[in-house]
Amino acid sequence: MRTTLICPLLFSLCFLSACERLGVPDPAKDAAIREADARATGSACRHAGRGIEDCYAMNPDASRAAVYAGWKEMNDYMRENNIVEIKPTATASAAASESSSASASSSASASASASSH
Repeated sequence: MRTTLICPLLFSLCFLSACERLGVPDPAKDAAIREADARATGSACRHAGRGIEDCYAMNPDASRAAVYAGWKEMNDYMRENNIVEIKPTATASAAASESSSASASSSASASASASSH
């Protein structure tokens, strides 16, 4: 009698332990991943010398509380260890605006030179 109950029980435990491999979503795990990502984003913003408001604006989908926690954690760490900020050389939006303004100015100069001839 016991073996007939134990075999299906063991089989179901083995089957349920493979839920991750089957692609069954785990909301708690997904939430933990999103929070860790937002904390890392906040830390990176602080290390780059960006203000918390800029970090919120650049990452609207991230949790504000987690971004702030990461930003504050990195701020405290940087103060304790006398770490200086690393200034970003370019941002994606600045690079895009520079390329569009450069193409606009080159087309404007080309039309100006064509009209002067």
